[in-house]
Amino acid sequence: MSPEALYMQMGQLIAEMPNFVISRQLTPEKQLWLGRAVALVEAGGSTLDAIELMDAAKRLDNAHDGLRRHHSDRIAQLLFRALARAELKAPAAAQGAFVPAGNVLDAFAMVAKILGETKGDVLIVDRYANDKVLTDFAVLAPENVTMRLLTTEQYKASLQPAAEHWRRQYRQNRPLEIRVASPKQLHDRLIVVDNKTAWTLGQSLKDLAVTSPTTIIRTPPDLATAKIEAYADLWTAATPL
Repeated sequence: MSPEALYMQMGQLIAEMPNFVISRQLTPEKQLWLGRAVALVEAGGSTLDAIELMDAAKRLDNAHDGLRRHHSDRIAQLLFRALARAELKAPAAAQGAFVPAGNVLDAFAMVAKILGETKGDVLIVDRYANDKVLTDFAVLAPENVTMRLLTTEQYKASLQPAAEHWRRQYRQNRPLEIRVASPKQLHDRLIVVDNKTAWTLGQSLKDLAVTSPTTIIRTPPDLATAKIEAYADLWTAATPL
């Protein structure tokens, strides 16, 4: 595994870390996550940390609340240490893709940089979109860029009035199209720039780094091409809002 791939996967793993304190049951999904965590830590070159991680994972089962929190915190510490090691080895262009919880300004700045480079078209894929997608993020794109939002019927009620205000204010200076697809079809949170570059978000834009860590990752070119083509088809089939 390349240093960049390891760094990206480690950041995504941390962004998806289950809450081991609230729910005591180690579900198959949690066990799978723990298995991935051990494998990635070991792939990062620290066998001792991988062994310690396995030990902490085993001790989660049947532990009382205080110990569960201790073991959960230890797992997080080991993963953040592994992430720091992976970031040091990753290419400079890839570093900084992981955004800690609460660093909403950092997340905002990263999205602003992505949208600021747009020349003609942006596609945002976000099944839980609300008004913040437009008021906080879409406005960061330059004028005369077509803004497209692909969401599902799970979008929040605030989205539609925000879209109406947007169209009333900007008209043709900032064209806006919103389409609704089936929730089963949208498995990613994406920003696609000029139908060439795709960025994968660890969370919905409305929640980006607010209460939990997230990632903003440039999708590798070969995978980006496949995703862009797939979502172009979904866009065509979706229902205009």
